[in-house]
Amino acid sequence: MKNTPLVSIITVVFNGEKYLQQTIDSVYQQTYNNIEYIIIDGKSTDGTLDIIKANEDKISTWISEEDNGLYDAMNKGIGMAKGELIGIINSDDWYEKEAIRLVVDAYINNREKQVFHGDRFDITESGERRRYRFNPSKYKFLYYSMTYNHPSMFFHKEVYKRFKYSTTLKIYSDYELVLKLYLKQPETFYYISRTYVNYRLDGLSTQQSIYGNIKEGATSRLNAGLTWLHVLIFMSVKSSFLVFKKLIRLFSIK
Repeated sequence: MKNTPLVSIITVVFNGEKYLQQTIDSVYQQTYNNIEYIIIDGKSTDGTLDIIKANEDKISTWISEEDNGLYDAMNKGIGMAKGELIGIINSDDWYEKEAIRLVVDAYINNREKQVFHGDRFDITESGERRRYRFNPSKYKFLYYSMTYNHPSMFFHKEVYKRFKYSTTLKIYSDYELVLKLYLKQPETFYYISRTYVNYRLDGLSTQQSIYGNIKEGATSRLNAGLTWLHVLIFMSVKSSFLVFKKLIRLFSIK
């Protein structure tokens, strides 16, 4: 129906038994009902499959097979999705109950837009919840970091017909895809000034070395179409900040 478009939600998981149930419940308990829920499991060896099977009544379809990492699994889910809008929520994270309703309402009232995004709550290891707002600075996005909250992002299906996540990057593939689209069609982005997704801070991006972070950041920017001048500015800004951050941590240790 015109005002109730099908929304596909994809969860990628590998050995995610600790939090997966919370993720599944957050999708199932949405106030919006026309949802297709897809789970892509990377052949987990813990209790993940038991959780998936116990929740089959809440899941539209799922597969469990080896993949080439997080972004390969995301691409698999996108290939299976039938929705007009597609969102990705990883197995460490979860939605607020109004999340999909907020996105659908924004979409219905802004049909010319193709990318919908909002704010998120960052969840620390101690369980503290901090609001992380979208930063609209073009310069921060180009030269420092991903300012868009990827777990909050919903793309129109037409976007994923033109763009896929790179499987050669470990943590910057979502940045690369968003940057490509931003450089080509910035007018298709729509910001929802609400916080509707929860993101745990213990993911892959927190585990990468300074060198690996800068290397992937540079590669993703070149792949997206930025020049070496842009990349050199990024490398200078990012390396300075990461070194400063590391020194602060070092001197704060008693």
